[in-house]
Amino acid sequence: MDNNMPGLRWGVEQRLEFIEFRLFWEGHVNRSDVMEKFGLSVNQASSDLNRYIGLAPDNMTYDKSLRTYVRDTRFTPIFNKLDAGRYLAQIRAVADGILDQEDCWMAGLPDYDAAPTPARGIAPATLRSVIKAIQRSEAIEVKYQSLSTPEPRWRWIAPHAIAFDGFRWHTRAFCLTDEAFKDFLLSRMREIRGSRVSDISAEDDRDWNTEITLEIGPHPALSETQAKVIALDYGMREGKANIKVRSALLYYALRRLGLDTDPGARKPQDQQIVLLNREVIHEDHR
Repeated sequence: MDNNMPGLRWGVEQRLEFIEFRLFWEGHVNRSDVMEKFGLSVNQASSDLNRYIGLAPDNMTYDKSLRTYVRDTRFTPIFNKLDAGRYLAQIRAVADGILDQEDCWMAGLPDYDAAPTPARGIAPATLRSVIKAIQRSEAIEVKYQSLSTPEPRWRWIAPHAIAFDGFRWHTRAFCLTDEAFKDFLLSRMREIRGSRVSDISAEDDRDWNTEITLEIGPHPALSETQAKVIALDYGMREGKANIKVRSALLYYALRRLGLDTDPGARKPQDQQIVLLNREVIHEDHR
């Protein structure tokens, strides 16, 4: 079912999504869950549960012994938002301190840890200035430290997007000094001292607006069993998976996937995947 419910106010729809979230992931939901999460009265919470039953009568039944609604074996989601990635993103956000546990929809947070990633020194004021420039179609003058120069240089850039390469945050911008669209690391912006109206259009950034499809498959030197495992890891079908990436982010995507080097340079068990359509790299004009 479409996740846009005609006639439902946004707040009501959010609460119905919460009911469905708890049913799917926890297996049960009751009035107190809805009341505590949204600060509702008993009557309001009961109304939401009844409204959900009206929309999806086969999704839950009331267990008198447990005094709660439990997920029915006929459960079928109606909001199309029960995604593993969304659930895991909440876990990571809570564990990383980005989201308070009481603000997420999970009843309890499982034990979690992750390989450490070095913190990036992005000043909040810097990010604010870049975002404002994007929103207002402005150019900003930044003091930028690149690896190619010993000292930071002042330059005017016209940012139009934010990008994440898996490790670092960038802004995609037109550099008025080099007269080209480039990536600028937010952490290397040492200072911002001015802004002005810009007539640079994001539509002119060819690399940003060009999409490339990477076709990956298990390393051919893996055994049949190993190849099946890798296929499961990457959600492959018939031995391959497609990954769409902007041309501007191709370099970062290849590096993150370990596809930026000769697949024979590492053991097949370490390399795991190969790029099946390597010609797209050569077709990319950069």
